[in-house]
Amino acid sequence: MQSLDPTDWTDLRALGHRMMDDMFDQLQGLRDGPVWRPMPDGARQQLHQVLPRGPTPPETVYETFQQLVQPYTTGNLHPRFMGWVHGGGTPIGMLAELLAGGLNANLGGRDHAPIEIERQVIAWAAEMLGFPNDASGVLVTGTSIANLIGVLVARSASLGPCVRRNGVGNTKLVAYTSAAAHGCLPRAMEMAGLGRDALRMIPCDDQGRTKPDLLAARVAEDRARGMRPFLLVGTAGTVDIGAIDDLTALADFAATQDLWFHVDAAFGAIAMLAPKLRPLLAGIQRADSVAFDFHKWAQVPYDAGCIIVRDASRQLDTFAAEAAYLRREERGLAGGGIWPCDLGPDLSRGFRALKVWMTLSVYGADQIGAVAQQTCDLAATLAARIDREPALQRLAPVALNIVCFRFVAAEGDLDRLNADIVADLQEAGIAAPSTTTVDGTLAIRAAIVNHRTNHADIAILVDSVLELGRARAGQGAEKKVPPVIHRGQVYREASRLGDAGARGPLPATGAGTLAAVPP
Repeated sequence: MQSLDPTDWTDLRALGHRMMDDMFDQLQGLRDGPVWRPMPDGARQQLHQVLPRGPTPPETVYETFQQLVQPYTTGNLHPRFMGWVHGGGTPIGMLAELLAGGLNANLGGRDHAPIEIERQVIAWAAEMLGFPNDASGVLVTGTSIANLIGVLVARSASLGPCVRRNGVGNTKLVAYTSAAAHGCLPRAMEMAGLGRDALRMIPCDDQGRTKPDLLAARVAEDRARGMRPFLLVGTAGTVDIGAIDDLTALADFAATQDLWFHVDAAFGAIAMLAPKLRPLLAGIQRADSVAFDFHKWAQVPYDAGCIIVRDASRQLDTFAAEAAYLRREERGLAGGGIWPCDLGPDLSRGFRALKVWMTLSVYGADQIGAVAQQTCDLAATLAARIDREPALQRLAPVALNIVCFRFVAAEGDLDRLNADIVADLQEAGIAAPSTTTVDGTLAIRAAIVNHRTNHADIAILVDSVLELGRARAGQGAEKKVPPVIHRGQVYREASRLGDAGARGPLPATGAGTLAAVPP
């Protein structure tokens, strides 16, 4: 008989302990390494192997992981990863993933404790948003799928459950959202069978918010043309600049127009846990559904998205399963009432709820909210520093934790220059901002999400942008990376300044004549 368990657990147990110690060492020493490093072609080639037909010792496979995988990850654990809205994870979340893997529970349905953990997480999420106690929801991979579920539930609410049999046909359904909305919303309309042309992208004001007057005009125009408006999507934290729609105004409009009001709050929803930020999301509690991620501002390891629906019956109408092999019983393992597979498209589902439950239980909602507030305060510090530097230009207001700016003390193609600065920062391992476009201009985009980021990291980012920008601007047409950066050297000043930075802001200038040291 074949079994995949070891005959003697001693060696595997020792390897497991070593793995845990190695990961704790990595987390403890994050500041001593680069934010990100490019993966060499040779390492890529070594990973591309034919299907292994025979066994390999676990120690050998782990060594391959250490050499070819661990050094070349996204880098979002590092405090100077600021390119995209990625959470930094926590040691508790990492341990929760280990426990969930050990249990290997399928959360599609049936009566067992892991599903009760997910139900508790959904109840906490509803409480955070100000939703009623009987609201429903489900955990998914991320807000992209959560937004798709929101569109599908709104579609069923408009057309009735029969849409699951009959399809959308020529129903002329149209939806509305901000021109700054996430790209997953047009894709959700495609997957819902409605088509991306049925999503009206409403222009924004100078703060990045949906213009209510243009929204009203477009809805009226569509009704006059015989179209059927059914869905309004507000945004709490836009992708480019972190803007928040006037959710109260949108909720009022949705109510008068009989539209399903959904809010894409991918990272912004966690602002509800921060007393000073919570008023910015006024109106979100009136939404029919809200999509957000725990793996962003809440620092839960990937992946952990969430959809909350005010009226549970609407979600059940959209997804409830009727297959014979999913028959529910009054007793036994097939009991348990509503199953998660009745609330979303997945039947096979991992125990992602455990890492959310453990994160919220260990740290508490108030501390998670304090982290969100801390990142917004750091963004304000970054914006103020940029505004004081003549060589830098801020390109957008700072609503939450995202700052868009660029280096301007140069002639020629500033878009190309700033794109090169960002690539230089990333390849040198100094910091990892990203780029975006604001009003047609390429911007350096710093999204401060990681709970490990401090004032020293902000100073290093700005000082490095200035150093690289001035070096490139003075090099003419060749535009080569300055030698200190080209050699892949990494600034580690944050290791020395970390404690001081955590206590308070560093000086706006002179904070880093940065010492470059070999990686």
